[in-house]
Amino acid sequence: MSKELIRLQDLIMEFDGERILDGINLYINDHEFLTLLGPSGCGKTTTLRIIGGFLTPTAGTVTFDGKCINDVPSYQRQINTVFQRYALFPHLNVFDNIAFGLRVAKRPKDEINERVNRMLEIVSLKGYGHRRISSLSGGQQQRVAIARALVNEPKVLLLDEPLGALDLRLRKDMQNELKRIQQTTGITFVYVTHDQEEALSMSDTVVVMDKGRIQQIGKPEDIYNEPKNAFVADFIGESNILDGIMLEDFKVKFFGRVFDCVDKGFEPNEPVDVVIRPEDIDIVEPKQGHLVGRVTSITFKGLNYDIIVEFKGFKWLIQTTDYCAEGSTIGIRLNPEDIHIMKKSEYSGMFGDYSSYSAEYDELAEDVADEEE
Repeated sequence: MSKELIRLQDLIMEFDGERILDGINLYINDHEFLTLLGPSGCGKTTTLRIIGGFLTPTAGTVTFDGKCINDVPSYQRQINTVFQRYALFPHLNVFDNIAFGLRVAKRPKDEINERVNRMLEIVSLKGYGHRRISSLSGGQQQRVAIARALVNEPKVLLLDEPLGALDLRLRKDMQNELKRIQQTTGITFVYVTHDQEEALSMSDTVVVMDKGRIQQIGKPEDIYNEPKNAFVADFIGESNILDGIMLEDFKVKFFGRVFDCVDKGFEPNEPVDVVIRPEDIDIVEPKQGHLVGRVTSITFKGLNYDIIVEFKGFKWLIQTTDYCAEGSTIGIRLNPEDIHIMKKSEYSGMFGDYSSYSAEYDELAEDVADEEE
């Protein structure tokens, strides 16, 4: 059974009268890879800095191994941090960068050599100890920063958007590498990102945040397959989100038609949000379809096509390997397990219609370019 290592209780953080965190409750287990995921300004970096001791919360408590550490300075916590800018010492070589903290702690020379060389092996930089920092690639520099943070054997490593400066191919490689390093060392990783794919592929637990509040906590599969509200459904992958009425257990009505689903426990005739993932939709001949719509655009994405289809004035995204010509009429079928029902929330009605599809893509490109404050 997992042992709890960190607990955040009723955390509130205010800057200049503005509430950045609004009642965060979260526990983190020993040996866990936990990711704080959300858009810029959602409070994830602030949460990380509070755990690290760089910020003191306005209210609430941070407990580490059963003891309150609100007043413990960052350098006295068994926690290290890797930032997006690696802050390596350019005048020191790789070995000396990693050894820096051990030398400050006046560890014996033999112990320093043994621990640094072990770290170089763990981060796949064996034989790189004599190299200058300026001669390394971005991915190699990042591994040095991680080795430097891990060589002191902290209980927890905090990582704040550490892959943000890397290109896509290198990011993918480093995602696998980070997961491997975490599993090899057994150290608890708390990771901050706005990249959903990164969070889903690396984490044991994902914490989705928005507007200073936690929206959902769960395993990556559960967050994706069972989103709690329209924000989570839209932020984690692509979603078609519609208004529906839950008639009774396992029966939902939308677009004037009754569908079988696998959800229950709602009030009779309760208004709900209906989520249908783009990859779960089967395209059929119009006469065989539950719904019939017109293709308004098609984009080739390599493995599949992104097709925008208009049903009764509402535009859906469908991801399929089938080519459908723009302007053609198609039918779709929905299986009960492809329809997910969520309670109405403050986010209802804000997402899910792909009439602004190209604008959303532009925003995504801008978001990646933006750095979180």
